[in-house]
Amino acid sequence: MEIKDIYNKLNKISPFELQERWDNSGLIIGDMNREVNQIVVSLDIDENILKKAKEDTLFIVHHPLIFSGLKELNFSTYPSNLLEIMLQKRLSLIAMHTNFDKSHLNSFVFEKILGFKKELEDEFICKTIGNWSKDELLSILKSKLNLDTLRVISPKKKIKSIALTTGAGASLIDEVNADCFLTGDIKYHDAMKAMSQNLMMVDIGHYESEKFFVDVMKEELENLGVFAIISQSKNPFEIS
Repeated sequence: MEIKDIYNKLNKISPFELQERWDNSGLIIGDMNREVNQIVVSLDIDENILKKAKEDTLFIVHHPLIFSGLKELNFSTYPSNLLEIMLQKRLSLIAMHTNFDKSHLNSFVFEKILGFKKELEDEFICKTIGNWSKDELLSILKSKLNLDTLRVISPKKKIKSIALTTGAGASLIDEVNADCFLTGDIKYHDAMKAMSQNLMMVDIGHYESEKFFVDVMKEELENLGVFAIISQSKNPFEIS
């Protein structure tokens, strides 16, 4: 298939026009008229994945390799070191980022992975209503996301509403109307703000909450008759 054929299918799955203004989803590396021999789905790309890739492979990833304009191509630094490999092997890349968060990923993680019933969705935020104890909720999160530990801000004994944004969603604190907000990459000052507003927050990890992108994307492609393989990127963080 040519890249434009796959791009058009992806645009139907999750329109690129849904992406945020600061985002860079879409075709980042490649040529719309280029034919590809293989499609690989991954959260990100890294050097190991690229070195193992066959020539003329198209990568469909969640995070754009390039967010803003590059001022130089220094092949000893990221991301230029990855771009050099891709150019040498005629590898292409399409990113499905904030558009896919809105259309698929947040809902999938909230409902299919964590098992919550979505009562409300407002772009990036999914919300449910019910009754959970703190220990019950933390147990669910650890089990479903395969986490040994969790960072918790302003823990509540009883929780009647839960909201979620996968990836890094702490900037949405003011838009969350819930007892507990689940997201990743919570910074110190985000935590201080949440504590002052009596908002319980649980850091469920960026990679840990978005790694399911590959499962959703592969299934969506197969529903359209497009075969893809998963080559998941490695979590850059290690717990020791």
